[in-house]
Amino acid sequence: MSPTPPHALDARIHARLGALTLDVTVSLPAGTLAIVGPNGAGKTSLLLALLGALRPIAGHLRVHGQTLYDHAARLDVPLERRKIGYVPQDYALFPHLDAEHELTFALASACLGDRRDRRQTARELLARLGIAHLGRRRPATLSGGEKQRVALARALVIGPRALLLDEPLAALDLATRREVRTYLATTLRALAIPTLIVTHDPEDARALGDLVAVMEGGAIVQQGSFAALAADPRTPFVAALVGR
Repeated sequence: MSPTPPHALDARIHARLGALTLDVTVSLPAGTLAIVGPNGAGKTSLLLALLGALRPIAGHLRVHGQTLYDHAARLDVPLERRKIGYVPQDYALFPHLDAEHELTFALASACLGDRRDRRQTARELLARLGIAHLGRRRPATLSGGEKQRVALARALVIGPRALLLDEPLAALDLATRREVRTYLATTLRALAIPTLIVTHDPEDARALGDLVAVMEGGAIVQQGSFAALAADPRTPFVAALVGR
């Protein structure tokens, strides 16, 4: 029997968020985990805790075997040193920077490379993602889909250990959403790094998630492939999600 492969991302996050207690365990060997659930379930808070922007009261986070947070060991690597890519729902692009400088700023913030190296790295990644033509354009001149791609590039330029995407397609119209969903699915498969995506859309979960985790009341109540959830929904929310 071959040994069980190590988890690329292994986390337990226990936090109190007002009246909500967040208690989630995530063990992701590889690929993408889509996280769905009703409003107030703690989905975004989970991403922020993994990122290092929200401090849990217990638990741990290990990515590719490196411990980034361990409450018992009193270890808490600062956000800027965790090397985790993050794309918030509104993309948070700087209005005064063009796409290339969005990426070079991210590299400078992570203390990666000198000025010339950062510019070259940014240009190479924009080209690899098929958006080199956006390099000199600022957010005000970009469509919603273009903003999403630039924000993704900014998260990826640091060579992240893991990637966190919060409602990456929510701000897009229906036609653009389909196009960017396909682009994102292809890009994530090529990256092959542990990725967590928060979404409310079952089509996003189906298309992007190798696994789907359903959160309710601060906990994961069911997890598996979308097909497995559809075959055996265990809560009314899961049944509604899969169209049962």
